[in-house]
Amino acid sequence: MAQLDADAIVVGAGLAGLVAAAEIADARKKVLLLEQEGEQSLGGQAHWSLGGLFLVDSPEQRRLGIRDSLELAQRDWMTTAAFDRPEDLWPRRWAQAYLEFAAGEKRAWLRAQGLRWFPIVGWAERGGAGAGLPGNSVPRFHLTWGTGPGVLEPFLRRVRQHQAQGRLQFRFRHRVRGLHQSNGEVQGVWGEVLEPTEVARGESSSRRAVGEFSLYSQAILIASGGIGGNLERVRHYWPTERLGPAPEFMVMGVPEHVDGLLQEAVRAAGAHLINPDRMWHYTEGLRNWNPIWPGHGIRILPGPSSLWLDPTGRRLPFPHIPGASSLDTLSHITTHRYPHTWFLLNRAIIKREFALSGSEQNPDLTSKSLRRTLGRLGKAVQPPVQAFMEHGVDFVVRDTLRELVQGMNELSGGPQVDYAWVEQEVRDRDLQLRNPAGKDAQLAIVRGARSFLSERLVRVAQPAPILDPANGPLIAVRLNLLTRKSLGGLETDLQGRVLDTAGRVMPGLYAAGEVAGFGGGGMHGYRALEGTFLGGCLFSGRTAGRAIAAAVK
Repeated sequence: MAQLDADAIVVGAGLAGLVAAAEIADARKKVLLLEQEGEQSLGGQAHWSLGGLFLVDSPEQRRLGIRDSLELAQRDWMTTAAFDRPEDLWPRRWAQAYLEFAAGEKRAWLRAQGLRWFPIVGWAERGGAGAGLPGNSVPRFHLTWGTGPGVLEPFLRRVRQHQAQGRLQFRFRHRVRGLHQSNGEVQGVWGEVLEPTEVARGESSSRRAVGEFSLYSQAILIASGGIGGNLERVRHYWPTERLGPAPEFMVMGVPEHVDGLLQEAVRAAGAHLINPDRMWHYTEGLRNWNPIWPGHGIRILPGPSSLWLDPTGRRLPFPHIPGASSLDTLSHITTHRYPHTWFLLNRAIIKREFALSGSEQNPDLTSKSLRRTLGRLGKAVQPPVQAFMEHGVDFVVRDTLRELVQGMNELSGGPQVDYAWVEQEVRDRDLQLRNPAGKDAQLAIVRGARSFLSERLVRVAQPAPILDPANGPLIAVRLNLLTRKSLGGLETDLQGRVLDTAGRVMPGLYAAGEVAGFGGGGMHGYRALEGTFLGGCLFSGRTAGRAIAAAVK
């Protein structure tokens, strides 16, 4: 074996890679941390995230009167994941281990490192189709104070401390292309040194190689992320038997360097890639009016009150309502081959219920400004949402329903919206508000959500007629499919060790984060309960990092 360059090499400086590198260096082992982008991109996709974390039976939940338990979370996870394949053995085990972490030491571990959470707990993937069907039974989405950068902060601090002490070295612009193997053991990595770049985080960087490298260590951890920035790979793995043909148009939820190419190289070296057809793409994507990367899309995090219409103006059938079950609504949209769908709402609803995913779309929370955050309780629409209303190409804002439908048809570029259908859908819905109860299932979800203080205060609008002029103007939002996460990945055991196609450990090789399906090759199954992507990076990075620290001599 060639001379070792470090005790361990971590490939990928996103959240999972940072956590793993910090854990390895904590054990006084020497670490090389390789990243294909420049130093300005340290932290990867976590930087852009809203910072939501899935916690179970937390103090934040209990203060709001939310009664949660590990048992309830386990039931919600398993019905949502719907594991049904022989290769789900390790994903199931990772799911159970992660649930115990989320209900156990996760919060205390993060709090000891300085993380804090917004006191209002969000209710993502709220389901609504039935007690034994997918979705969170209670709010579990804990928003980190500081959003994604706030989640990254303690781990960036830890790796910088190890760098200053000589235990960790960064190698930016090092693009790993393959593995060094000998007698069945993974001993190193090789690849290209890319030319330096000064482009801002997320912008397209040069792929021009100016050199080559080979590096060796006792353990290699792959933490290179998913495939959401590579539409060719997304379409290659698209599950047509479940979701119909891949959409002709999608917006991109991640930068283009999130391409999955290293995952494919590791697979070619003998690793077992499982569940690549399980993906997590969103149905509420907007074209970013101020894009950073090509095709840059932003996701709406909707409350449950907007009417969801197909391209012709018919209401999507229940339970396809905003924020209920992303995969099931995605399946409805793609199997019907809709080029887009619509939200129909008014100013009162958008003010209370629209949030935009991403640290840059929530400057008040990201900057930890209490004064600006309290501004959310005022009468004004939040500035980032207002900017999309004014500049976003997917928004139509009008005073009357007829004018709104006319604007939708001018924007559509495809199927035309039928005014008569839209008018009937809106009036049928509004008629159900004359009594405290009715037969509209979506309104029942809205009323039920408002029984939680957190939902009533900041998330779910009071039921009111959409056509009430006092709540105007009327708003229509064209929704596009947005690529985001890979739920499948490299199969790993509970130490993060990569397995080959025969189920055997590949000595010296580990994986963590999205490249490993956030653990095991797909711990979410078919669907995610949200707040579990950052959490999966934290847990799998910590697990693999500690396993490596114990294994290397």
